[in-house]
Amino acid sequence: MIVKMLHLDLLCVASESNSTLEALRSLGAVHLDLSSAQGSEVSLAKGDAADAEKAVRFILKARAKGENGAIQRSVADVLAIQKSLEEKNDSLEDLNREIAKYEPYGDFDPKLAKKLIERGIDLASVAELPEVLPPKRLSEMKSDALNLKLAIDNDIAKLAESDEKAIISLFPELSERIAFAAAKELMLQNGAISVISGWIPERNLNELKNTASNEGWGLLTREAIEGETPPTLVEPPKFFKPMKALFDGLGIAPAYTESDVSVPFMCYFSLFFAMLVGDGAYGSIFLLGTLAMRKKLPRSWFILLTVFSASTVVWGVLSNTWFGAQIPALASLPTVTWLADPSYHNMMLLCFTIGVSHLMLARLWNGVCRLPDSTAVAEFGWAGILLFMYLVTNSIVGIFSAIPQWGFYVFYASLASVFLFSVKPSELKTRGAELGMLPLNIMSALGDIISYVRLFAVGLASVKVAENFNSMATGLVAGADEIWIKALMAIAMVAILVVGHALNLAMAGLSILVHAVRLNTLEFSNHKGVSWSGVAYNPFKRKKV
Repeated sequence: MIVKMLHLDLLCVASESNSTLEALRSLGAVHLDLSSAQGSEVSLAKGDAADAEKAVRFILKARAKGENGAIQRSVADVLAIQKSLEEKNDSLEDLNREIAKYEPYGDFDPKLAKKLIERGIDLASVAELPEVLPPKRLSEMKSDALNLKLAIDNDIAKLAESDEKAIISLFPELSERIAFAAAKELMLQNGAISVISGWIPERNLNELKNTASNEGWGLLTREAIEGETPPTLVEPPKFFKPMKALFDGLGIAPAYTESDVSVPFMCYFSLFFAMLVGDGAYGSIFLLGTLAMRKKLPRSWFILLTVFSASTVVWGVLSNTWFGAQIPALASLPTVTWLADPSYHNMMLLCFTIGVSHLMLARLWNGVCRLPDSTAVAEFGWAGILLFMYLVTNSIVGIFSAIPQWGFYVFYASLASVFLFSVKPSELKTRGAELGMLPLNIMSALGDIISYVRLFAVGLASVKVAENFNSMATGLVAGADEIWIKALMAIAMVAILVVGHALNLAMAGLSILVHAVRLNTLEFSNHKGVSWSGVAYNPFKRKKV
């Protein structure tokens, strides 16, 4: 569900603004829109945070080896070393240009040459000299360049031996400084009173009232009004709570007035993950890697990756696909023989069935939520249109020889429901144009169902790539005669298999980000009415170190 939010106006004595913000931060329940704050204190705090980030980057860039630095240096010290390093590099570049300019003339003494020229001695008949004499001998310039290189190496060594962890540990404090400065800027002062506005979950209101009573604050709360954008706090059912981590990772949140789609998102995403990877062995690698990282991964991500990986292993068993090969013992499973249809009709039928179930779920859900309003009939009608488009899709690709007669009855009844109940009579002037778009929307629904064939296409591509790498690798050994050649070919075979399957595994991960996310956040969400335009609830609170 999406947690109900209340708009909050908090009044306090102006002289106690700082202590009020401290108490609010300790409460950790009020969402403040800090993005609009751009004052001098905010800019100064952001500058300090940027300097700390730069200092860490400079340390990591300077460190050639993997060991951690041992010397704790302040951000200012690290930046000073980096500035000195950059100045020396600039000086060395200038000096190298001078050396390149005068090197053709050899190592002569410019001071002596100048004295001779001033006494009227023509040196041009003795040696070729530049029009402008250098400030030093060539050998001295090269010596200076060598000293600069040594100084540069010394600065790099200083950076490399610095402890970046000490600076990284400052990040939470710096982040808090930015937030506090922004909150302070948002506090509006009117005489002896200061006011700050924000949003708070309704369930935290009593806790806020207790704090207000102790601190002597004045509170004014109300429900959101039209045109306001309260933050969105998604709170899925217990088993599906890890989906919040995925939403945060993708940087998406439904709008406050929309629905929490965590449950279908997780269920279908697990299925899409399995089909797009398409290989049980890859799923096993994901699963083993997840288990190995159990102590380092946040609990939510550990649960998500375990579910997704296990789903892929199950798909590997059902399709009997393991590193692009098959296990003979599983070849007789009914699912394996059904999916192995050489015409690929069964696999496409599965994809279209998954697609129509996904999209119909969105429309039926909308209909139930809108009851008893008449527009619920239109949503149920859209579910019927999707079912008909499913029949059309299967007939187009040859899975069904013809559209069943009952399908047309469903379509006509559904079309009438959508046309008659999508727009209320009182809304015809403002929304009547939507009815004119109905044919285009119906064709779009057909395209949405067809788009689920990507589950088959991408998964098949992954399997074929794996098969080709297997063929390349085994072909090397098969073509060798002598033992030593076979040994070399065996090494090459292992290298091809490791590199090939690692590349395929990486591409599978990329396809998940592209296709699995799209089917949930675009096709399904368009039918459900989820725009993902919400602002995630981010309370003003202390950061965990």
